[in-house]
Amino acid sequence: MHKQPLSLAQLRTVPQQFSWVDQRLVREHYIDALSHRACALYLFLLTVADAQGLSYYSEPTLCRRLSMSQATLRQTRQELIVRQLVAYRRPLYQVLALGSNGTRRTDHPCCDDDAVDIKAVFERIWEALS
Repeated sequence: MHKQPLSLAQLRTVPQQFSWVDQRLVREHYIDALSHRACALYLFLLTVADAQGLSYYSEPTLCRRLSMSQATLRQTRQELIVRQLVAYRRPLYQVLALGSNGTRRTDHPCCDDDAVDIKAVFERIWEALS
């Protein structure tokens, strides 16, 4: 299928600040195993991290920005740690490379080439942030 932008006037460009989202998050089904809260925290950390994946956001700030209690934030952070998506040593977060330890999400029944409903993914994130 040949794709063309729908709106040339609003074509995205790479911003000056550093940030990226690895497409394997969706293609390899990492996101399928995450709660809405974990998706929201992960997206926030991806957005604010430097080139090494590091950021220093405090618990009170993250709780306020993501509308979470401290207990919920800690539980959510642990979910990302267990899934080996982030490392944490107070006050430092590090977003980790996907599959950097040789692991890969393979417990999902679909193959990597299946279509992904990106609208549904962002709806899950939006629900968590609302």
